[in-house]
Amino acid sequence: MSPATATAIAQKNQPVWIYRPWLDLTVGCGAWSAPLLVLAYLSSAATTLTWSIAFYGLALIFNYPHYMATIYRAYHTEADFRKYRIFTVHITVLVALTLVLSHFWIRTLPWFFTLYLTASPWHYSGQNYGLFMMFARRAGFQPGRAERRALYAAFLLSYAILFFDFHSGPSIDPLFISLNIPTAIGKWSQIVLAAAFVACSAFGLSRLVSRTGLRRVIPSLTLFSTQCIWFLLPALLSLTKRFAVPQSRYSTGILAVMHSAQYLWITSYYAKRESLASNARRWRPQAYFAVLLVGGIALFIPGPWLSSVVFHFDFTRSFLLFTALVNIHHFILDGAIWKLRDGRISTLLLNSRAQVSQGAISAHKGAVTVFRWLAGPDFGARALRLATALMLLAWAGIDQAHYYWLQQQNLQDLKLAASLAPYDTLVEMRLADRAIEQGLPQDSTIAWQYAIKADHADSGPRDAYLKFLLRQNQFEEAYQLTGDWLKIAPKDTLLLVNHGILAQHLGHFEDAEKSWEKALVLEPARTDVDLLLASELEQRSKLDAAISHYENYLAKVALKSRSELPPAADLIGVALKAGECNARANHPDVAVRFYRMAATLAEKTDEPKLESFADIGEASLDAKLGKSQQALPLYQRALQIDAAINDSRSNAADWYAYAVFLRGAGVPVRFSYASILRSQALLAGNANEKESAAINRVRTELERVLGPQAAGIRRNPEPVWRDALTLSSTVGDPKSVSE
Repeated sequence: MSPATATAIAQKNQPVWIYRPWLDLTVGCGAWSAPLLVLAYLSSAATTLTWSIAFYGLALIFNYPHYMATIYRAYHTEADFRKYRIFTVHITVLVALTLVLSHFWIRTLPWFFTLYLTASPWHYSGQNYGLFMMFARRAGFQPGRAERRALYAAFLLSYAILFFDFHSGPSIDPLFISLNIPTAIGKWSQIVLAAAFVACSAFGLSRLVSRTGLRRVIPSLTLFSTQCIWFLLPALLSLTKRFAVPQSRYSTGILAVMHSAQYLWITSYYAKRESLASNARRWRPQAYFAVLLVGGIALFIPGPWLSSVVFHFDFTRSFLLFTALVNIHHFILDGAIWKLRDGRISTLLLNSRAQVSQGAISAHKGAVTVFRWLAGPDFGARALRLATALMLLAWAGIDQAHYYWLQQQNLQDLKLAASLAPYDTLVEMRLADRAIEQGLPQDSTIAWQYAIKADHADSGPRDAYLKFLLRQNQFEEAYQLTGDWLKIAPKDTLLLVNHGILAQHLGHFEDAEKSWEKALVLEPARTDVDLLLASELEQRSKLDAAISHYENYLAKVALKSRSELPPAADLIGVALKAGECNARANHPDVAVRFYRMAATLAEKTDEPKLESFADIGEASLDAKLGKSQQALPLYQRALQIDAAINDSRSNAADWYAYAVFLRGAGVPVRFSYASILRSQALLAGNANEKESAAINRVRTELERVLGPQAAGIRRNPEPVWRDALTLSSTVGDPKSVSE
């Protein structure tokens, strides 16, 4: 009998299970996945807060210790520490240095978090595949190259399907940077990969069942179904567009808890077998799990708290950075130390107890030198270990309390959370909002100030505080603060724009102009800044500069897609302003071009009031240039439009302008007089003092010219002003002025 055949027969006769069938199937093989995931995904919004708090607590028991289990495995013995030195020393130092530096460069957070969220399913899939093969080999399955490749490809393809789901289309999560794969390409790629998955699975699983029997491969088949439930099924359901797969669900929440529990289940078994095989000491599960619990707390909790309290970094950002980079380090280290082809690991996970005792396992050489004293029986070392453990457990309790109070809506709970971590932007923003709702502006101010200090790069707290100051009419303080903030963030376009608006409001026109010009240099495509500058320059009679910005605005808008265009009324208004500005700057031809542009656009977009404004603007310009024949029909068309839209105030203004025009246009004075009476009648006592004075002045002048004829027109002005709307042939004839 060959050695390989003997090994296969021996493995077929050994137990398949690791601990007990129910525990192995539920936790190790993930049989609890379907009910727990359904419960998590279908939970109502009312229970979201409860779930959030529960998962944060479970992370302390499962997630954090599972990271420490990898550290324990890699650093526990001097032999392992030396064997994986490139990972235990060099990569660890590199990740630690990256973690420190990333606190000073906020733009790195989305990149690290995207890497973490994308690699998490890969890591989970790798663990599932490793456990799948472990159970298959314990069942006596000796896969050939084709079977092994097919089964590995099935796990790989299920991850690839999820990868395309993650990175198809734009991201809606500011912490996740999508590759933005076109949706159609992503969808068809998933369909092709799903077909390949079915083929590989059918081949590999059929060989597995035929060689070992169905009963002995129940654990492997359960693990395979877990892989499908975790990754394949949600991704395929998302193709229907009725089921979204949030990337964060694969790194937080119930899935992370199940993965961590699975990891602790197998690593505890390995540690137990390793301890028993070494004959150095008996297995102490309580001590093992205590080390994992305390070590997990040390990995995740002190770092964000110290960086926030000591260095005033934003607690939430620091926590996310620690989470992402500790996970990335875990993925790298875990991939290096857990391989079934490693003889020692294979012996401990695949062989029976009797076989392990016969295997060649080197005895422990002791802890790494620097930890020998700490791990020893010396009273001082034991006291230090106990004190450190108690301190970390207390710290974990504070962290849990902080998270619980953070999730509440009560002002007092939020104040408690803020008292623990004052430089936590998320807490301070919520606190500021609640304080405003309860009429406590001083508390809001303090909260916003802490939030701003915690993260100068985050514009959210700054902008919220600025809005608060504006609502309180504290313009001078807002102006001073935006000036101070610009020293920290001189290239923040929005801050420059707001500083300019405040400067303009307070009469600091030069400062406003400089701020807006800097904003345009940083972000030339912004159209709103062009309008702000054009309006300010026009008011200060810098007409040519104002015209340039009006023209820039219209040129930039012309390059936009239809969906990005501003409302037609806004475009027409800018064209009218450009026309008026050119008219004042003695550029009549250019002014006429803009007035006609405005009129054409208004007619096409059904904006009659603006069309009337455009006609009046061009008519006034023509009248000023002595082109009465061109001005007359424009005035008349504007008046007809006004009558149709029933806008008495605009109608009154246009009749006044028409009366002034007719007075100097060489037409009988009665038409001008009837027009001024029409304007006065439309206002019907609603004119302001300035309007009344202007109308009365023109009316008095015309009555003096008309003499007694004026009284007859006043008794029945309608026929005269109606005739005025049809004037044409007498315009420009000076002889008719006194008729």
